[in-house]
Amino acid sequence: MPRRFSKRMGMCLPCLGGAADDVVVTPDPETRRRQLAEAAEKRQKETAYRGVKNPDAVERKRKKQEEVEKQTMTTSVSGGGGGLKWQVG
Repeated sequence: MPRRFSKRMGMCLPCLGGAADDVVVTPDPETRRRQLAEAAEKRQKETAYRGVKNPDAVERKRKKQEEVEKQTMTTSVSGGGGGLKWQVG
């Protein structure tokens, strides 16, 4: 059975040729922080929509419900009727 050797076999230091391609560059703290925040947001979305077949539809429905609630609050605050009325007499 023939042996297969890696092209980089035996290279331990980056100065010895192609091993420099294997060196992982650590991103600056701001980039790292942004990446971590994006990953956390992605995990939260995945957790929130676990078991939901169409998360976009759920999000649209939630936003529509919020708009309806906001509309109801503005109507009741502006005195559009339907609230409690004072009777003097």
